[in-house]
Amino acid sequence: METWEFGRTVRRWRDRVAPEAAGVPAGRRRRAAGLRREELAALAGISADYLTRLEQGRATAPSEQVVEALARALRLADAERDLLYTLAGHATPGRDVVPTRITPGVRRLLDRLSHTPVVVYDASWTLVLANAPYDALMGDTTTWSGLERNGVWRNVTRMPTRVMHSQQDQEEHEARLVADLRLTASRYPADLALRRLVADLLAGSERFAGLWNAEVPPTATEPARHKTIDHPAAGLITLDCDTLVVAQDELRITVYTAEPGTEDADRLALALVVGTQSMA
Repeated sequence: METWEFGRTVRRWRDRVAPEAAGVPAGRRRRAAGLRREELAALAGISADYLTRLEQGRATAPSEQVVEALARALRLADAERDLLYTLAGHATPGRDVVPTRITPGVRRLLDRLSHTPVVVYDASWTLVLANAPYDALMGDTTTWSGLERNGVWRNVTRMPTRVMHSQQDQEEHEARLVADLRLTASRYPADLALRRLVADLLAGSERFAGLWNAEVPPTATEPARHKTIDHPAAGLITLDCDTLVVAQDELRITVYTAEPGTEDADRLALALVVGTQSMA
């Protein structure tokens, strides 16, 4: 019964979200005021087919990650988010779990940056949200799943990236990430998902295991405030890269900008136009 009610509730709440509020172009031939199924699926990072099966009660066990992604895409208040977890058969995340919640205030901040590449990670460096300009600049993140969504994993296993790093910069970046993850693990020892993440990293990456077991302290050098991205259409773009930390919720918000009037600003604008068109 709860599984069926979960799908009905998602459908009902999908109908009440105005496309403009979710950053989705309304268009001229829209019959309903709310989000289309494929639009909500894209915002939540799941397939439209899976969302269809959820809404129809044919998918019976949405994961906590899916529930959180839907709650975030639907812009639910805290009480409604808790209800969605209950309907999915999950306990509401407590203080002993790494938070992934984007509060309404942070959401409003992100809305104001809707034309700027922005990516949000939680304290375990697992991807929470990447906006459309970020995907246009860095490559599509909507197909990432499992360990692919974790920034530590992507770096220590040297997964493909458009960011240009020297060998030294890359190694220092990896050391900082592992040291930060160790601090997170010490703050959330009861988080089973975090413990699984660390176990998977230890088993799957010799580089991670070496840094983790050696307990190498964070490097004294500051992380680069600039990054050079090799975009397939716009070429090399050097951008300011600033990470903002939401202390209470332990979110890491990284924003990419270029100084107005520069060649990098022009290349960034081209990358966003071309990248957004290709994803569409």
